[in-house]
Amino acid sequence: MVGEIDLRKILFIDIETVSQGKMLSELPERMQDLWAKKSRYFLKDYDESIEIDEKYSLSYSDKAAIFAEFGKIICISVGVLYRKEDGNYGFRVKSFSGEDEKELLITFSDLLSKHYNDPARFYLFGHHIREFDVPYICRRMVVNRLALPDIVNLSGKKPWETKHLIDTLELWKFGDIKHFTSLDLLTAILDIPSPKDDIDGSQVGKVYWEQKNLPRIVDYCEKDVVTVANLLLRFQGLELIDPEAISKIN
Repeated sequence: MVGEIDLRKILFIDIETVSQGKMLSELPERMQDLWAKKSRYFLKDYDESIEIDEKYSLSYSDKAAIFAEFGKIICISVGVLYRKEDGNYGFRVKSFSGEDEKELLITFSDLLSKHYNDPARFYLFGHHIREFDVPYICRRMVVNRLALPDIVNLSGKKPWETKHLIDTLELWKFGDIKHFTSLDLLTAILDIPSPKDDIDGSQVGKVYWEQKNLPRIVDYCEKDVVTVANLLLRFQGLELIDPEAISKIN
């Protein structure tokens, strides 16, 4: 299917998330209790000698960011391909980031609504976006009382009505229902530069809460967007993006 698409009609996306607070104790008491219920099934990952309350705190620091109910978005990076004079593709990337999640989502939603809101004409592309990025964005928009742009509002849609959402995991499955492959592994076997040359997803929370270094996270998120674009080009048998042809849009 991708071979029939004008690649310039694709918006590549990636998000970075962290827990709502640095520590579980910062949450309202009701949310702390709900985290205790939510986290019980993976408490076995922690040493049995650790007290249960400490397990809840550790699991919150380690896992809360992946759940939209207990996490928040701190960066959304997007990118588009364009044709260069030599016939190969260049890439433009833009990021929405900050402490104020609602403002971040408003500006991102504004981009979608103005330029990419027709699922019949445009596509969203990313790694694991069907089960993580897009649902997470939608849930956080609902929490922040924002309207959902049509292109990400998949509630009640039939499978054939969501073909505008393209996931590298789906492309790599080739019909295998249970298969999962990390982005880092895909880049390794397809000879694509790794986006994990500085930090990886497991370190985002520490960089955000302890180092207060949001620009470093934005840089990492943008590398992921470039990487998924390169994955698509590799799937198509095309040349990878020349690093000199990558530009950042403020």
